[in-house]
Formats: sequence, C-alpha cells, structure tokens
Amino acid sequence: MVPRFLPKNPDFRAVATDTFARQQAMRTLGISIARLEPGEVDLSMAYSAAFTQQNGFVHAGIITAGLDSACGIAAFTLMPAGSDILTVEFKTNLLAPAKGQRFAFRAVVVKPGRTLTVCEARAYAEADGVESLIATMAGTLMALPRRV
Repeated sequence: MVPRFLPKNPDFRAVATDTFARQQAMRTLGISIARLEPGEVDLSMAYSAAFTQQNGFVHAGIITAGLDSACGIAAFTLMPAGSDILTVEFKTNLLAPAKGQRFAFRAVVVKPGRTLTVCEARAYAEADGVESLIATMAGTLMALPRRV
C-alpha cells in the first residue's frame, strides 16, 4: 500500500511514538498507539468506570481527549525533524453514547501544511466485537519548533 503522504522526517515513527509516550494524560487514560502511518494513526483505549459520567457512559471529555491526541499524532507524523505540534482549534460532534469494552480513535490528515495541518478523526466504541461510530472531530494543528 502506498502512503497518502510522505513523511518529511524519516524517523517519524520513533519521534511520533516518543512524543505520544511523553503525554502523561494519554498514559493516565490508558490510551495507546495501535497503528501509525504517515498522516494516520489509530489509538486504542479500554473501558474504565473511572472515566464515566453520571449515566455510565465514558465522559465526552475523555472521548474528545482521545480524538485530539489522535489528530495531533497524525499531523506530527508529517512534520519535519525538530518540530513539535500544538492543537489550535477543534470541533467535536458527539453522535452516540460512549459505551463499550474498547474505544478506537482514528485520525487522518486532510491537508498538511508548513504551519497549519487539518485533520479529521473518528471515535468508535466496540461492544461484543461490533464497532459503532460515536464521535467525529475536525481539528487544526500548528507546527512549532521543538521546546527542550
């Protein structure tokens, strides 16, 4: 399969994985990288009652955090060496209650840019082996010089 985009950094996998690993919030939520390609990422999270709202559904803030990080890592895979990434805007549509045993956050770059990159992401809940779309996100991310 030919990638949709060519990474500017040949070490994009190692750098993106390291950047993701430094996100304490993702570690706290138990979110991990399931798949990583140039301009694309799939993140995975197991259900935890600790992240639910009053009705037992995973809280919208948790779902949004997973979508945001997926957009950021997808965009980051296309950044040149020495770059960092920061979300500057996003819009989330919550389509269904977040209930299931596992959750997937899949993001793709729509339009890479020198400074701004536009991504789309989808969140899925898996229950009894069946995935259901529960949320979407459109996000804009900004490339920054890496801070030490």
